[in-house]
This record gives sequence, C-alpha cells and structure tokens, in this order.
Amino acid sequence: AADCPTQTSTVDVLYESDTDIYGFQFNVEGATVTGASGGAAVDAGFTVQASASVVLGFSFSGSYIPAGSGVLTTLTVEGGDPCLSGLVLSGQGGSSLLGDIVDCTTIVYDAPAVPGCTDALACNFDADATEDDGSCDYADENYDCAGDCTAEVDCAGDCAGTAEVDEC
Repeated sequence: AADCPTQTSTVDVLYESDTDIYGFQFNVEGATVTGASGGAAVDAGFTVQASASVVLGFSFSGSYIPAGSGVLTTLTVEGGDPCLSGLVLSGQGGSSLLGDIVDCTTIVYDAPAVPGCTDALACNFDADATEDDGSCDYADENYDCAGDCTAEVDCAGDCAGTAEVDEC
C-alpha cells in the first residue's frame, strides 16, 4: 500500500456575494491542499496562498473581487473530498463580512438589511437603506422638505391660498 499513488484532484471554490470582497481565508478539511489558482481571485489580481489546510487570498494593491458569483479559486487537493470551514471574508477597509459555507465548497455572503426610508421622494430618504422600514416622511402639500412654500402665495400671504384683491 505504500506504493499506491495519492489521488490528486481539483475543486472549484464557488462564491455568491452582493458586495465586493477584499480578502478571504478558509480552512480545508478532508483533503490536503497542494495549491490554489485561477478564478475571480486571480482575475482581480489577488495573491492566493495555500498551505496543507489553509487558503488565504488578498491584494497588495487594494483591488477587490466585484460583487457577483462564480469560481473564487480552484484548489488542487490530495486525498478525500475537501470541505471548507473557518471562513473569514473582508470588505472594504478591512471590514468583516459574515459569510456562510454551503455544500462544503460554496461561499455565500448576503449583506445584512439596512432599515430606513428607501423612497427618494421622501424628506428623510436614506441612500444606504436596503429595506424600507415605514419611516418615510413627506413634505406637506405645496411645501418642500424645508417647510418653504412651493406654490404661489396669495395676497393674504397664504401659501396656495385663494384670496384675491378686489375693488373693496
């Protein structure tokens, strides 16, 4: 049995992310990693390093893997079927992204919902909000968000009033 060759295979590590990925690290169990190459990580100019059980991807230049999905990197492994664990994902500025591993070789990151007003016509529109929380506030009719009249002011000084100057 000592003369039996070790089976080598390649496994694509897939990803789905709705935000840009600036770095990643994960452990590999069930197989020995002998290399990592290709995929979106290399396309983005990442350095991908692999030891027997840890894979690390990062950029010296600040580049990132754009939000989307596909092959993150391809592992070359010896032995059994690899399964990822201990996932660490980094966002812009080194922020932590909480991702999940699905089916042993797929990394999924869904940005948490940001509650707020998502209606651009509201006075308190929040461009960062991803989930409307019912807090939208609107200007009164004939007024803008600052409370200034947007309609014609009548002779009595009322915004959108109907008073008129007559012969009296």
